[in-house]
This record gives sequence, structure tokens and C-alpha cells, in this order.
Amino acid sequence: MTAPPAQPPPETTPAPSQSATLIGSVQRAMHLLECVAGHEHGAPAKQLARETGLALPTAYHLLRTLVHEGYLRRDKGLFFLGDAAVRLSSSGAQQKRRSTIVDALARWRDAIGVPVYYAVYREGEIEVMCVSDTPGNPAVEEWADFRETAHAHAIGQCLLSQLDDEARRDHLDRYPVQSITPYTVRDNHTLLRRLERTRRMEPVTERQEYALGTACAAIPITVGTTAATMAISLPSHQTDRLMSAAHQLQSEIGRLMGSLALSISI
Repeated sequence: MTAPPAQPPPETTPAPSQSATLIGSVQRAMHLLECVAGHEHGAPAKQLARETGLALPTAYHLLRTLVHEGYLRRDKGLFFLGDAAVRLSSSGAQQKRRSTIVDALARWRDAIGVPVYYAVYREGEIEVMCVSDTPGNPAVEEWADFRETAHAHAIGQCLLSQLDDEARRDHLDRYPVQSITPYTVRDNHTLLRRLERTRRMEPVTERQEYALGTACAAIPITVGTTAATMAISLPSHQTDRLMSAAHQLQSEIGRLMGSLALSISI
């Protein structure tokens, strides 16, 4: 009996190499962008082509495309970074600054064992920028708009305490004192007197003024003209921990203030 003819092995398609998956025109455009970024006072096409190792016609084609899309601009024969490239750079820097704050809050949250908040006063409004908590230590639920209830929570009182008298009164004209809980300050006059007595750089505390069953403390931070605060919250049955936790947070902020200053001020 004659054996059947041997079957050829199945054809296999080789896996594409890394270089085969890259798009050459994109690489070349990125190299041009990087090259232009290295010339603060601009550079002509011939110089950019030479420094990137591109043929001059290729460089011209890519440069025209990048100018059309706004990533470069041309002025008197020289190429500069355009608005689109600047926005990318600015966005990346902003994300890095936010990452610095987020990482710091998470570290303090774990070290102190409490939720940590970061807020600023910007253009007449309170903005809670970041909150770091855990399922075991959840943040206070924003059941009444934080922007409208600055008089009732430590974050708002801390930020208002950093403003001048005119700015405080302007804020309270727009967001007058109102009862949030039975412990909330009762009127603008009482609140203003409290803010005037607040000692500079001392933690600002409140107990059940915003949310029943919760005590909060906020650390004032002023960087340039920016009023900011880092704050913590605790269940009211742990109020005896409030000041020690606040001072621990203040100490942690002091150690990192140099690296946080730029992130806070922008």
C-alpha cells in the first residue's frame, strides 16, 4: 500500500515586527515638532530637514501640514510651535500638577486614616477640586451645594477667612447664611465675627454645622493671591481626634509645600 503524499506544513503569517506597525509619516512629523521645540527663536525648513535627517521635499510637505493643523506657525520663513502644540503642552503640565495633588491627598488619607479634601476660592466661587476617601472612611456627601453653603462647612469658612472684608461680604450677599442643621451659624453678622477671630494659619473646625454626625477641620493655604485649603472629616463620635488629625495634616502639608505651591497657584 502506497503511503499518501506528505502534506506541506500550514503556512503561517509572521508576526509583524514593531517597526512594521509604526507609521513613518507620524514619526517624521513628531521629530519635526521636537526639533522646532528646541529652537526658541524659530528655524528655517532647510535647517529642520538637516537636523531631522529628512529630505527637504518631505520636510516641506510635513511642515505645511503641521502649520495647517495649527501645531506649527510660520513667520518670515521660520517655523515656531503653534497654538495647538502649546495647548497640548499646557494640558500635559496641568495633568501633572493635578497628579501631584491627587497623590498627596491619597498619601495623607492613608497616613491619617481620614478623607482628605482640596478646595480653592476662585473668581468668587468655592471649588472642591479633589477628594480622596475609602469605603471604610467615606467623604461627606454633598447634600447641600458646597458653593452656596460656605458658612456651614469648614472648607468654606476656611476659604472665607482668607479673604478681605469686602470679598467676604460680597460672597455672603450672593450666598447668605441659611440654616443647614441645628448647629449652623445663624446670621451673617455672627459668621463675620467668627471669621475675624480666626487666627492666621490655624485649622478651622466645625462640628455638625453642615452634616449631622460629622466634624470637619480645614487647613488654610495661601499661595500668592490664591486662597486654598486642605480639609478632613470625621464621624462626630471621633471628634476627640479632630485637632490631632488636623495638626498632622498641617505638618504633612508643610513638608510638601514647595512641590505643591505651583500646583495650587495655577
